[in-house]
Amino acid sequence: MKQRPPIYYTAGQKALMWDRWKAGDTLHEIGKLFDRPHTSIQNILSDACGIRSPDRYRSRLVLSMAEHEEISRALAAGESIRCVAKQLKQAASTISRELGRCSSAALPCSTRF
Repeated sequence: MKQRPPIYYTAGQKALMWDRWKAGDTLHEIGKLFDRPHTSIQNILSDACGIRSPDRYRSRLVLSMAEHEEISRALAAGESIRCVAKQLKQAASTISRELGRCSSAALPCSTRF
């Protein structure tokens, strides 16, 4: 039997799998929706032990993309972290933490999100 190429399910497809599973559909029925064998669906559901993961969201402690860009521009212009923090009305430690999340001060963090 020829092996199919791997499929990478989108978040929407995985949500549909979980909704169908919760509604009581069998793995075979869910697999038919995606033209895949039931084992493909079983792998997705069993990775989480049959319990749907909560939706991901950004922490309220993380700065916005616009703030990331402003930090990047200010540092490129040679301003200090304290000066940038004052402009953004944030603590200097917050700016320092955000810079620590990035691999390079020259590269804006927003390119990683």
